[in-house]
Amino acid sequence: MVAHQLDEQITSRFRFDQRLKVLDVGPGQGTQALRLARAGHEVTGLESDPAMLEAARAALADEPEGIRQRVRLLEGDGRDAGAHFLPGAFDVVLCHGVLMYVAEPDPLLAGLARVLAPGGLLSLLVRNADALAMRPGLAGDWTTALSSFDSPAYINRLGLQVRADRREELTTTLTAIGAPLHAWYGVRVFTDQAPDTAEPPPSPEWDRLLTAEERAGRTDPYRSVAALLHLCGVRGGG
Repeated sequence: MVAHQLDEQITSRFRFDQRLKVLDVGPGQGTQALRLARAGHEVTGLESDPAMLEAARAALADEPEGIRQRVRLLEGDGRDAGAHFLPGAFDVVLCHGVLMYVAEPDPLLAGLARVLAPGGLLSLLVRNADALAMRPGLAGDWTTALSSFDSPAYINRLGLQVRADRREELTTTLTAIGAPLHAWYGVRVFTDQAPDTAEPPPSPEWDRLLTAEERAGRTDPYRSVAALLHLCGVRGGG
């Protein structure tokens, strides 16, 4: 779902034959980084977790040589992006599933905006603080649901204490750092209760599920209560 939304934004902003320079902050196992490299783009992954970095390197090792040559995987913290890269070095910067682990996201986002070229795309995937009560509420966990109204903190599926973000606050931050919000989507409107498992094989039912999620993720009021928000800012607002 996120890949489809990201591709939609990239194709609307850049020439179809343009080979982009992409920074993926917190690439995890390298899913998006490898996918974009397969599409012909030059991708740099900046990962602070040694275990995740090793997993991404292992996945990269299984790719053809041409794709391996288009990917750099570095150990480092996204908050130090300015120390690793020159201003305006990237056409696209991804920061997916990272902000929930950062107590103060504004300095991180400001640093990412600085390494983004004019007209470049900043893609954020965050937990939606305005919908934190939905998952525990639908599961009948009323204690957690009630506490979710008052705090952006929550326990994720890994058992870690993390935090969620509000779209209104991130919109303000993106404007302040010179990459105002251009488009946003909801992710996991109907399926947040489902376990995190590998995608099932294609089937008519699976296709209908994806179609419903995609439709809800771009339609009000459904996208406002999605478990995750995919926000896309543009450097310079163009």
